[in-house]
Amino acid sequence: MNTDEMNYQSPFSWRYGSVEMRGIWSERQKHLLWRKLWLALAETQAEFGIVSSEQIEDLRTNLNQIDLRRISVIEEEVQHDLMAAIKAYAELSPVGGGILHFGATSMDIKDNADALRVYDSLVVIGKKLESLLLGFCDQIEKTAYLPIMAFTHLQPAEPTTLGYRFAQYAQDLWMDWNDLLKRLEEFGIKGFRGAVGTSASYRELLGEQGLEQFQRRLAERIGLPVFEVTTQVYPRKQDFRIANLLAGIGASLHRFALDLRFLQSAVVEEWAEPFGEKQVGSSAMPFKRNPIQAEKINALARQLAQLPRLGWDHAAHSMLENTLDDSASRRTLLPEMFLITDELLRTGLRLVLSLNIREEAIRHNFERFAPFAATERVLVAATQAGASRQEIHELLRRLSMEAWDEMRLQGTNPLAEKIRGDAILRKYLTEERLGELMSVDHYIGDAPQRSLRLASRIRSELEEKGVDIKAKNHL
Repeated sequence: MNTDEMNYQSPFSWRYGSVEMRGIWSERQKHLLWRKLWLALAETQAEFGIVSSEQIEDLRTNLNQIDLRRISVIEEEVQHDLMAAIKAYAELSPVGGGILHFGATSMDIKDNADALRVYDSLVVIGKKLESLLLGFCDQIEKTAYLPIMAFTHLQPAEPTTLGYRFAQYAQDLWMDWNDLLKRLEEFGIKGFRGAVGTSASYRELLGEQGLEQFQRRLAERIGLPVFEVTTQVYPRKQDFRIANLLAGIGASLHRFALDLRFLQSAVVEEWAEPFGEKQVGSSAMPFKRNPIQAEKINALARQLAQLPRLGWDHAAHSMLENTLDDSASRRTLLPEMFLITDELLRTGLRLVLSLNIREEAIRHNFERFAPFAATERVLVAATQAGASRQEIHELLRRLSMEAWDEMRLQGTNPLAEKIRGDAILRKYLTEERLGELMSVDHYIGDAPQRSLRLASRIRSELEEKGVDIKAKNHL
């Protein structure tokens, strides 16, 4: 944490997000990318005889000598962040400084650098999403056949398996992962197209014949495809689509964390976050073991869900060939939507890998509530044996309500005994058969098989189409 206590400190600069993601969105990385883009421009111009090899070498030598304080001082004078960066780089490069930014407009540098950081961030998110998916696959495979009570309307319903519940979270995140691959596949940058995207300044320098080759060589140097049509900036629709992708990841993790909070409650106690030996749950109540990691996921995901609207505004209000009314808010939108997602994935992975699954509590709850689910089987069997469905339904409803009342008083569920001993039911089914019907440990359909198939398919696709980390090696 930065200890400058006289200035506001963003929690995203020290509390939330990984060092890697913060590095991508750091001021130094921004200025380094600006310089790499200027160098790529100059190197390509050198191939066409516009810039000398001595000028290129001078710029390359001073590429990493970035003095953010000096740049800040110049910016106070000129009131233009990119011009300040140009002047600071030129001061260090007496031979090459004079041709810096030759033929370019500000957004040829700034917008391409933003796009490169967005792309790098997507790659980081993709790798962490892969790790989280594999963590869920592990849990699915371990618990595919472990019966649990499912809940609808937050009320006990019928049996399912824990692996099948984990498969639901994995399936959501798997859809997010496939969406991320599409965003990477369709990703584009502005390229060097000049003030309104027409490449007019570069055509003046190179002529009609050289322009296409020049643009192709620049794109090859940068390492990412260029949109066919741009204005002064790359299409803001891309930012909006990526914000929606990230918000979707947030929704998937929000659901998992919300369920964890319910299942960790003292009423259910089937799951629990890891809790450190010296961890404090409450300053007032020493006994508390609050689900702080799951609550953090819900809080940050809630914030992330609001950001696509800002991305929509940037796309919808991008008037004519560009305005600057998105510039200030993109300075926070782009880094924070990735830093939030990064923190959600990091926290989610820790929870999945170290989740405390309390099988004794799972079994206790199953024994309390599963008998109610068995009434459906009894209803079907008695009707098939010749009873009136409506009469048996009313009988089972009455016995269930009696069992609920007694269970609240004594803790255990007496419904199985009531059903086995009921005289009306025994006219149609033997006591032994009623006992078999009331056992629902295996009343889980094909949930285990489907959850295991999903885990297998996710593993196979991750291995086949995993995010290519070499994609980061641009410039």
